[in-house]
Amino acid sequence: MKYPDHLVKQVQERSAPYQLEGFLSGQGPENPKFMLLGEAPGETEIHNGIPFSGRAGKQLMVFLERIHVTREEVYITSAVRSRPYKWREKKERNGEIIQKKYNRTPNQGEIVAHAPLLDYELEKIHPKLIVTLGNIGLQRLTGKNKKITDVHGQLLKQPIQKLKDMQSAEFTWSEKEYHVFPTFHPASIFYNRSLLELIHEDFEKLKRLVIKN
Repeated sequence: MKYPDHLVKQVQERSAPYQLEGFLSGQGPENPKFMLLGEAPGETEIHNGIPFSGRAGKQLMVFLERIHVTREEVYITSAVRSRPYKWREKKERNGEIIQKKYNRTPNQGEIVAHAPLLDYELEKIHPKLIVTLGNIGLQRLTGKNKKITDVHGQLLKQPIQKLKDMQSAEFTWSEKEYHVFPTFHPASIFYNRSLLELIHEDFEKLKRLVIKN
């Protein structure tokens, strides 16, 4: 999606205090089967310019294929559009210690800084259904009280959070109600394989919702 230049500039200015790099726009059709909302691009996504193109993205495509949905049929975006990173030491094969950037979870300040972009997309796309992947996307829309372990696989019909105004760091609730379907982030199975069955169950429920709509 092409965002207004002034909006991108403002988001970049708001992001300046944080350890972020690169910028990745949301991608997909104007009338998608549903919107996929992740947390933030990683190193691979920033390098390729394609959302969910890394290891987690490949797993996500497997889940979509199970319900006969392609990447081209959905709109893919994230709560934060730049890569959050942290510096850590890494030992090379030759024994040399180097400093390396690693992906990390975005913090609340970064989510607020990038909020205008998601608000803009929601106004333009009018998604019939928003599938949130993990806690970051879920809580960006529904607030801190909801946790993915409690509400995954449920269809939530409710107002969602949007930025109060462009100068604010506070969220307010939309007048419109949205359909939100939370499930686990695809990367979650890399460190907790037992979630795979739950994700398969969630995607079967999602399949029925897509057919119904």
